[in-house]
Amino acid sequence: MGHEVAEDNQSPLLPTSSSSTDVSAVLAKRTGTLRTAVAHIITGVIGAGVLSLAWSIAQLGWIAGPICMLAFAGVTIVSTYLLCDCYMFPHPEYGPNRVKSYMDAVRFYLGEKQHKVCGVIAQESLYGNTLAYVITSASSIKSSFTTSSFLVSLTILLYWPTMAVQHSLELDNGSCDDDGHPARTGTLWSCVAHIITAVIGSGVLSLAWSTSQLGWLAGPIALLIFAIITYLSAFLLSDCYRTNNGTRNKSYMDAVRMYLGRKRTWMCALLQNLSLYGTDIAYVITTSTSMRAIQKSNCYHREGHKAACSYGDTSYMLLFGGVQVVMSQIPDFHNMEWLSVVAAIMSFTYSFIGFGLGFAQVIENGRIQGSITGVPADSVADKLWLAFQALGDIAFAYPYSIILLEIQDTLKSPPPENKTMKTASMIAIFVTTFFYLCCGCFGYAAFGNNTPGNLLTGFGFYEPYWLIDFANACIVLHLVGGYQIFSQPVFAFVERWFTNKFPGSGFVNNFYTIKLPLLPSFQMNPLKICFRTAYVASTTVIAMIFPYFNQVLGVLGALNFWPLAIYFPVEMYFVQKKIQPWTRKWVVLRTFSFFCLLVTIVGLIGSIQGLISAKFG
Repeated sequence: MGHEVAEDNQSPLLPTSSSSTDVSAVLAKRTGTLRTAVAHIITGVIGAGVLSLAWSIAQLGWIAGPICMLAFAGVTIVSTYLLCDCYMFPHPEYGPNRVKSYMDAVRFYLGEKQHKVCGVIAQESLYGNTLAYVITSASSIKSSFTTSSFLVSLTILLYWPTMAVQHSLELDNGSCDDDGHPARTGTLWSCVAHIITAVIGSGVLSLAWSTSQLGWLAGPIALLIFAIITYLSAFLLSDCYRTNNGTRNKSYMDAVRMYLGRKRTWMCALLQNLSLYGTDIAYVITTSTSMRAIQKSNCYHREGHKAACSYGDTSYMLLFGGVQVVMSQIPDFHNMEWLSVVAAIMSFTYSFIGFGLGFAQVIENGRIQGSITGVPADSVADKLWLAFQALGDIAFAYPYSIILLEIQDTLKSPPPENKTMKTASMIAIFVTTFFYLCCGCFGYAAFGNNTPGNLLTGFGFYEPYWLIDFANACIVLHLVGGYQIFSQPVFAFVERWFTNKFPGSGFVNNFYTIKLPLLPSFQMNPLKICFRTAYVASTTVIAMIFPYFNQVLGVLGALNFWPLAIYFPVEMYFVQKKIQPWTRKWVVLRTFSFFCLLVTIVGLIGSIQGLISAKFG
């Protein structure tokens, strides 16, 4: 019990400063004052228990309730008065010594036996507190999803992407690969996980509507056909990972440049960045719709399902845009593992909730709704437009060709990367297709001709309202991170082009250190501030002009499906395998490409017609 090194028994409330007045300068100097003690006590006392006091007083009444509170306050003061006198223990050999914890005091004054009894009770108390905290947290989550909750959640997400991590898909284990980069450690199952994470997203929410437009026959068949097409595209593209001399193409753009030349690389870059830009617009629309859905869900719960709960989208889009303006200025955003993990968890969560609610609704209805031909329309032309738009929505939900080679570049070899990727693609597409069929078919079976365009915001579901709120909160959290995942490649592409084009420009290349109160200093570049802010503003404005979920997804899906998922992979495969014109394989793949081109054309026409009708019709 003599002098102890400060690090051995350091109190969590005590700073680790030292002073020459301390013995051998090893004991921590206590700097607490009356005010800090008061602050610590209040912090330790006031907690979740305060939430139950109103109920307690209600049970005891106006006389016994306040009296009990005063009595417990008096008991607490007496207990504290007695306990604080036990702080200095009169050791018979070493003299007065400080007792730094409750358990130490029991041991010194009452002996080991009662110390053990106290230990059991103390641990039981801590365990009980954790149970109470679980219950309180669940109750708060159940009832407190409002717009203010989103603001807090979005603010928290600002800090996650800045955590220093390795490449988002590849870990550094200290060894190097054949090209000097960190050794690849990816396996079949990590590849499957990456593919499923990349494919399942907000597009799943429109599949019930797409199935309802196509009907019980064409709907599931279309989902299966798109699954087969996606696998064939992955099969062709995976063989383009290594060139004939063994060089690895680490990205989609690298492969296009290697096999098809500079001219088509620029065409691919334009389409790819247009795809990313359009996806960000869709994310603005989807996020605002989900934020509005939370308010509507709470309104319906309070006022009844027939209440006129109407809210606009504009304020939510502006809020989301403001958050993204700030997030887009964060430098070195290529390290986004935490952001990707959160986005993946959120996407799985709201997708499973949508599937579960649809399944539960079918059971509640006691029958399967819908028809072979789908939702009836006023005319054959209208039916065709809606069916074409449904194809565009399905096309948006499936392909992952843009990032396939990046995923393949994480796979260790042997076995050959293309062999692992083909197996992983088959497994992942099978799982995804099963999941899509469940979401699309159960959603249609639950609501029939009234199937909403967005399964979680169209208000086919009213209860449990807190689960609807939670699912939409997951959508928002997913898309806050997803927006940056899709926008950062565009930022990098444009800023790299400006840097190469204007190497002597201070506006492009100079960085300035900025220090804001309460924040660490950071560097800002004028080009990044202007371009990234303009980018976010433009996506927000376009989303405000065309806030139509299904139509925008249809346009994006159709626009990107054939060129990025079919045309470029087929053309690169021809070069890689040296396939000659008019051979059997050449004819088959050309026919396959032409069929997908027709799907893209009809999907694009139907989606554009739907967009125009929604805006002006």
